[in-house]
Amino acid sequence: QVQLVESGGGLVQPGGSLRLSCAASGRTFSLNIMGWYRQAPGQQRDLVASISSGGSRTNYADFVKGRFTISRDNAKDTVYLQMNSLKPEDTAIYYCNTIPRIANYWGQGTQVTVSS
Repeated sequence: QVQLVESGGGLVQPGGSLRLSCAASGRTFSLNIMGWYRQAPGQQRDLVASISSGGSRTNYADFVKGRFTISRDNAKDTVYLQMNSLKPEDTAIYYCNTIPRIANYWGQGTQVTVSS
């Protein structure tokens, strides 16, 4: 079983930056492809970025490409999402999970609000 705890969200002005963290428990963390997802009110939960188990390969949704960077530290069982040049449309609850996502792994998420 893996438990995932997201943190680092908050209120930021357009153009600002935030760094999200996802701390994982479970001995298999380093074996998993990990992803950051987000869900805005009334919207489906979308994949934002993914990173391979070793961290050498990353992929991004078109709507964040060039602005967000995913990384991981397997020694700390943590995956990060650096978000720059934030836009109001980035407002959502951000979650981490494996890829493919596993329903039992969803945490509480962390709220990101981009507003002036």
